[in-house]
Amino acid sequence: MVEHHIEVPWDRLSLHDRVMLNPASFRDQSNWADSYYELGIEVGSADDAQLQVLLSALWSAADVRGCFGRRDCEPHEQDEVPCTVASLTERGHLLGQVRLPTGQMVVCGCMAVRGGDDSSDWLDFYVPTGALEKAGIVYWSDQPFFRSAVIDDWLAAIAIKTYQQAPFSLGVVGWTVSGCADASTLAGKFPAERDIGYLLPRDGVLHYGAANT
Repeated sequence: MVEHHIEVPWDRLSLHDRVMLNPASFRDQSNWADSYYELGIEVGSADDAQLQVLLSALWSAADVRGCFGRRDCEPHEQDEVPCTVASLTERGHLLGQVRLPTGQMVVCGCMAVRGGDDSSDWLDFYVPTGALEKAGIVYWSDQPFFRSAVIDDWLAAIAIKTYQQAPFSLGVVGWTVSGCADASTLAGKFPAERDIGYLLPRDGVLHYGAANT
């Protein structure tokens, strides 16, 4: 017996089905599932004013739609929250929607990782891998880690645009990369073999060393 698959037009799908097929849906918890594909930025200071400048520049550079504190209801069902360090500290994450270079709108978020006295603070901008899967991004290449050159390059471009407004000492792009390196150890030089992408400033310009392994 031959089975025939009938594709239902988007405008005829139920609201529930639209939500479950939409990588930009907040309510669909599968969009937030698994881990994060990130741009991690080493802030290098625990100063909230410096972190605020970086957060504002990053949100603008990524062209994030909205700024919200809850992922259990859609953006139109909740009030926006200020894109501030105070909001980030209170809620743990700031959430929004962003357009990938492929054209797909997906959920995204940002969080701060406070390093304490012995290490730097980090600001992480991320797209959950659950949303990337639903958007059709291939980020697994028979490697023991996730990788997508398309997303790496996109995140690197966001970092370079952010740096123009808020300079920083190190950026890294890839799967769960926050804190995996530090500017003082790298001393301005890219590793020869790179499992992730690195962004290092030199003479006032942020340079990108893509993953090459």
